[in-house]
Amino acid sequence: MPYLVGLTGGIGSGKSRVSQHFAKLGIDSIDSDQIARELVAPGQPALAEIMQAFGPQIIGQDGRLNRASLRKLVFDDIIARNRLENILHPRIRSTLLERSQHASSPYVLLVIPLLVENNWQTLVNRVVVVDCAPATQVRRVMQRDNIDENAVRAILAAQASRSQRLLMADDVIHNDADDANLAAQIAALHRTLLQQVEKHRPRGKTGLPGRKT
Repeated sequence: MPYLVGLTGGIGSGKSRVSQHFAKLGIDSIDSDQIARELVAPGQPALAEIMQAFGPQIIGQDGRLNRASLRKLVFDDIIARNRLENILHPRIRSTLLERSQHASSPYVLLVIPLLVENNWQTLVNRVVVVDCAPATQVRRVMQRDNIDENAVRAILAAQASRSQRLLMADDVIHNDADDANLAAQIAALHRTLLQQVEKHRPRGKTGLPGRKT
């Protein structure tokens, strides 16, 4: 297995922008949200299972998953949410690991928004948290998704808390300032990660060396 770096953070923290900066440094990234979208495309087995579990009303006239309808069904219903996660999460997890083996960069960035919530930190060698003030998150998501403050705060409340995420972090990227500041932090972290990759080689055994928990 390659050296895997888990990138996570709350909604509106700026994970996509951070992964773009890593891409400029030649680092491959694999996004769990993108994988989830692929898994529920028309004709995919996961979509058929979701329809069987939640009914045909969550499929639009175009044959695609109606994400808004499904989100309403599972947001406040832990049993329904667990049912959905049991369909998607094993597939997402195996796809992340399979694709990481085809990456060509010194280390691979796994962008996993719900890494802490799903207890997936054991998948990676190192956890990087993108952090910013909650007020910044709220403002960004309101502007990006055109939703009101109460809706954003409801999403934040359903995610891991800022302190829970930071507790799991090996490294923290602070994303409250301008893009130049962000790029400088990522460049410094990139150098650190390259050093960690070198320390990691050679391994005396095959397979993913798990994180200490």
